[in-house]
Amino acid sequence: MARIKSVAELEELKASLLSKRDPQKRWITLCSGSACHACGSKQVAARIEAEIAKQGLGGEVEIRKTGCHGFCERGPIIVIYPDEICYLQIQPEDIPEIVSQTIKEKKVIERLLYTDPGTGEKIVHESEIPFYKNQQRLIFGSNIKIDPRSIDDYLALGGYGALAKALTRMTPEQVLEEVKKSNLRGRGGGGFPAGVKWEGSRNAPGDIKYVIVNADEGDPGAYMDRSLLEGNPHSVLEGLTLGAYAIGAREGYIYVRQEYPLAVENVGVAIRQAEEYGFLGENILGSGFNFTVKVHQGAGAFVCGESSALMTALEGKAGEPRPKYIRSNIKGLWEKPTVLNNVETWANVPPIINKGADWFAQFGTEKSKGTKIFSLVGKINHTGLVEVPMGITLRDIIYKIGGGIPGGKKFKAVQTGGPSGGCIPEKLLDLAVGFDELSKAGSMMGSGGMIVMDEDTCMVDVARYFLNFLTDESCGKCVPCREGIRQMLKILTNITLGKGKEGDIELLEELAEVAGDAALCALGQTAPNPFLSTLQYFRDEYEAHIREKRCPALSCKALIAYHIDPGRCQACMACLRKCPSEAILGGKNKIHVIDQAKCTKCNTCFEVCPSRFGAVRKISGAPVPPPIPEEERTISRGSKEK
Repeated sequence: MARIKSVAELEELKASLLSKRDPQKRWITLCSGSACHACGSKQVAARIEAEIAKQGLGGEVEIRKTGCHGFCERGPIIVIYPDEICYLQIQPEDIPEIVSQTIKEKKVIERLLYTDPGTGEKIVHESEIPFYKNQQRLIFGSNIKIDPRSIDDYLALGGYGALAKALTRMTPEQVLEEVKKSNLRGRGGGGFPAGVKWEGSRNAPGDIKYVIVNADEGDPGAYMDRSLLEGNPHSVLEGLTLGAYAIGAREGYIYVRQEYPLAVENVGVAIRQAEEYGFLGENILGSGFNFTVKVHQGAGAFVCGESSALMTALEGKAGEPRPKYIRSNIKGLWEKPTVLNNVETWANVPPIINKGADWFAQFGTEKSKGTKIFSLVGKINHTGLVEVPMGITLRDIIYKIGGGIPGGKKFKAVQTGGPSGGCIPEKLLDLAVGFDELSKAGSMMGSGGMIVMDEDTCMVDVARYFLNFLTDESCGKCVPCREGIRQMLKILTNITLGKGKEGDIELLEELAEVAGDAALCALGQTAPNPFLSTLQYFRDEYEAHIREKRCPALSCKALIAYHIDPGRCQACMACLRKCPSEAILGGKNKIHVIDQAKCTKCNTCFEVCPSRFGAVRKISGAPVPPPIPEEERTISRGSKEK
């Protein structure tokens, strides 16, 4: 690679790259993010390469191993260009047919296409699949076209054009003003205006300043930042460099979880390539601006996602938050002015500089501009990463993109904002998704986790689950968090075990108030949110657990029992064979019963009982009917079957 010393040389390089790319040439993109690796995309990639060579197409077909495509539950995914033919859940044994039929003969293999569950229609093109069609993929869309290990792929799509524009045609103040004008708000949780934060650091005294990428993404079920860093690391580097130019920083850091080896590897490759081309290092593009980036691998502590704790860890100390008498953009890393934003925030900066703040501001709402990437998981038909404009309703995300709730179940709530977020009920499904709107509803945007829950979810247990997570992840530095959250967890656990008592709800509210007001950092201050939001919208469930010793969702093991309805049992022996604790009594032509002393309430019998019989029942808040005597348990086939 030759070092690019000017904008003119950059334009020449881009023109050269584009001239060598035939838009009519066949090329295959294969999702190769961590999620698809878990589904076998490495084996699929090896088979594609072998089959292309075997069928003599080596010079005719290009293979591009890209980052995450988003539709993770249907991976591995391949898209064949220029026709945009999309095949889902590809297995290595499918590859010979794909190469011979689609690549050679230009025929579509229908069994590998997406099938619309409503109409049964086969959909050929990726952009027409409802999961993708209803998104606005401004930031995440390039993932499907870029090999994250190829800087040339990024350059061919206009990469580093924003940096070239800023360094040659804009002053640092103009870059800052454009970001302020866009009203880009931080995508990491708090939603603080990025431009205002940058301005504080730029105006702070001192010559040494830092910029940091927060890639310490630890929310359960969330992997937006990881996938961006894995799939398009140069977009993050370019955004970080623009931020450094705007505030006057010469050194930047990427703080990434050690559990994200592919992201660490790909961003390391990207940094080396950017240095070789001259987009990082000394005298970038002949502008006189110098900037270097280092990667720091975190040890996986959730609290290190908090800005001051992250900076403390970067300094080589224990990752604990510190009081913010002075904000970190004024006195942060090593007591120097420091701008910290998450991966997605930095990735938004290049298009803002390239296309302008007005272009960016056309998406979203008055106070929440642009798009947001969400991790859509839980009790929903289509799971994966979705990018939508701010202002879209929860209903549209869950039903138009996510495909609704599986198994004909009823939607109950959606939890947004990670462990410190809140649960939003069905009556608020038409709520517009924005920073302020979610906060008013008792939740938060957070980094973008979105967990969908159906009618079988116990909201008391949901609060207990997240408090349990946050208790484990608390650094223990301050009493309100260390002791207050632990006591809340203890009370919630007792409630789910049927040991709740009058006054527990009021005590939980008091503890939540103290933690919210007195905890040192955002982890402790927002930890009560799961309890407060579930209490706000599902108070009746708390009262049922405490007063009636009943779990309305039939979820809490201590408050339910399993019973086989003798009028429905057909002695098929499915439950008897599968019960891990041998708690099922029965036999051929014998109505089955459950030995309550042995039953571990694992739910296996309920799951394996044929739906046409529906003999196994969950019972809550009531004694199990006594089993019928042995001599009366014989089934008369003529009268009982079906």
